[in-house]
Amino acid sequence: MYQIDFNKPIHVHFIGIGGSNMSGLAELLHTRHFIVSGSDENKSDACDKLEGLGISVRYGQSAEGITPDIDLVVYTAAVHPDNPEYTAAKKAGIPMLNRAEFLGELMLQYKEAIGIAGTHGKTTTSSMLSMILIEAGMDPTISIGSVLEPIHSNSRTGHSDYFVVESCEYTNSFLQFHPRHEIILNIEAEHLDFFRDLDDIRNSFRLFMEKLSGGGNLVIQGDIEGISGLVAGLEAKITTFGIASAGKNYNYSAANITWDKNGCGHYDLMHENDVIAHITLGVVGAHNISNSVAAAAMADLLGVPLTTIAHALRCFGGAKKRFEKKGEIHGITVVDDYAHHPTEIRATLAAAEHYPHRDVWCIFQPHTFSRTKLLLDDFADALSHADKVILADIYPSREKDPGDISSRDLMRKLKEKGREVYYFPDFEEIEKFLLENCIHGDLLITMGAGDIVKVADALLKK
Repeated sequence: MYQIDFNKPIHVHFIGIGGSNMSGLAELLHTRHFIVSGSDENKSDACDKLEGLGISVRYGQSAEGITPDIDLVVYTAAVHPDNPEYTAAKKAGIPMLNRAEFLGELMLQYKEAIGIAGTHGKTTTSSMLSMILIEAGMDPTISIGSVLEPIHSNSRTGHSDYFVVESCEYTNSFLQFHPRHEIILNIEAEHLDFFRDLDDIRNSFRLFMEKLSGGGNLVIQGDIEGISGLVAGLEAKITTFGIASAGKNYNYSAANITWDKNGCGHYDLMHENDVIAHITLGVVGAHNISNSVAAAAMADLLGVPLTTIAHALRCFGGAKKRFEKKGEIHGITVVDDYAHHPTEIRATLAAAEHYPHRDVWCIFQPHTFSRTKLLLDDFADALSHADKVILADIYPSREKDPGDISSRDLMRKLKEKGREVYYFPDFEEIEKFLLENCIHGDLLITMGAGDIVKVADALLKK
């Protein structure tokens, strides 16, 4: 595999440069004085930012995008061998790395790289830990999957040994990484277009954990099924976290949880049986209490003062697209959320229950045909916790329509549960329906990992 000398800047071209992680990596290289270029199918805020930094971005992909001065091509998992730029780079003999391989090489430059993994909560927990380390003056480098508002980016170039990396299991990409420490938030059935089953996923996470050496820390959710067997024989120091309850034992936990009028949690941070800090969050939901305990545990193990941890978590306002308040229209609160798995939907709708509202409207855009088909009943169960549901067409992402699953199937399942549900194939129809039917005091959540946020943005411009 091609080895990069990060002390000798070269010209690196990113195929799919507008992706949530790729754009951050491009920015990190730019700050290291590399020549950076890239291509993407469509313009986006991420691409606009990169162009503002002086990075060349081509829209649409063709063989002409691969020029003789390019020294290395980095591409995403969504890029297939028939992609014209991929094909042209191969033909020209230009060294190529996929995103995970590239990020893995970058991690080798940092002695204290921290990988945050799990089926859900990676971006928020990575963001929380990043803010804690920044607040502590530890000057971390950061690579996460969403824009972190205080730094206005999904990446940051620090000048210390600390590197916070959001680590995704899809296509086993995190097995290319080289962490010194890890957080494992949860392990559930997801990405079943790649993994055979849950056992296959658990095996992948086990291999990720085996990357840790004896001097590393593994902070892991203590309720993961079969955790004792999962961590048996690992070299790293094992630290569990969770929500305190009778009969449960964790190394770090949240106890005495209360909620404020905005749905934000307050709790006592416990280490074993001792209260070590009182935490006040600026983000909503029980899932974010769990995420914050994981971040706090890792920070404490790294020697961050507890007062700094508490202050950073109090100031953390959330990552983009994670219960992000977009604004209000006619007394209706509009929120956008990235939830695209049943567990995430349940967590977001549970968080909404603590948030001021009359009725909760969930405008959901399913993400990928395979996920929708495999988890159809679970999606219906999760969405039934909203007062009213509006479904958009399935966002295909990397897939082609197989013709045997659609949002109408999900609508049928919800109707069988007696839920109020509507389906519209067009965003403009959704916007018109919402303007005619939402009333003062309602909470409207656009939800999904596709482009359903366009509905929220359009409504707020009315």
